Amino acid sequence: MRRLRIALVVLAGLGIHNAQAGMFDDDEARRQIADMRIKSEARADQQAKAQLELQAQIQRQADEIARLRGQVETLGYELETAKKRQQDFYLDLDSRLRKFETGPAADATPAATASPAAAADSGNESREYEAALADFKATRYKEAAAAFTAFVQKYPASSLAPNAQYWLGNAWYAQRNCTKAIEAQSVVTTKYADSPKAADAWLAIATCQKELGNHKGARRSLETVITAFPGTPAAETAQQRLKK
Repeated sequence: MRRLRIALVVLAGLGIHNAQAGMFDDDEARRQIADMRIKSEARADQQAKAQLELQAQIQRQADEIARLRGQVETLGYELETAKKRQQDFYLDLDSRLRKFETGPAADATPAATASPAAAADSGNESREYEAALADFKATRYKEAAAAFTAFVQKYPASSLAPNAQYWLGNAWYAQRNCTKAIEAQSVVTTKYADSPKAADAWLAIATCQKELGNHKGARRSLETVITAFPGTPAAETAQQRLKK
């Protein structure tokens, strides 16, 4: 009996110990779960903050892109406006020069003595020249270059040939082809060296030479304008460019 009572006491002690151990295990598990929940919530907060910051950065970048796009559009509009003003100026100047150049010849030749065939040829020349000039004015530079090329090949001795050759160079320049522009303007400065367009052709050559990085060549071209055409607006422009 004594041994039985001892055994019962031992078993009871073991039960109490196991119950206490189980209780301690439950507390530890709850503590670990609480710690995991706290850490999980902290990570969630950090992720939420990071996401908000990323969204803010994306929005700032979108605003900056919109601002830059607006600036590009504004600059593009201003550039097109400036090009349009320049074209109108050159076209008006060309028209005035042609009136000046053809005026005395027209007065010296009575209409009654003019050959019908010559009059027809002159009319065709004028129409083809004006059509090419209209392409240039409408910024159809490729078509203008083709039309002016055809004109100078068809009417090399025409009084409009120097002008057409000059505008051919401008049409190439408008297409950002400085090499062909220089070739075209060089014809003006050599074959039509006595033409009023020669000085402007030298200026156009200097512009292309500078854009191609040939600064010495550009300087020589500007100096040629000053020497060969003293006192002209082109010479004044050349002097101003040399000062820069």
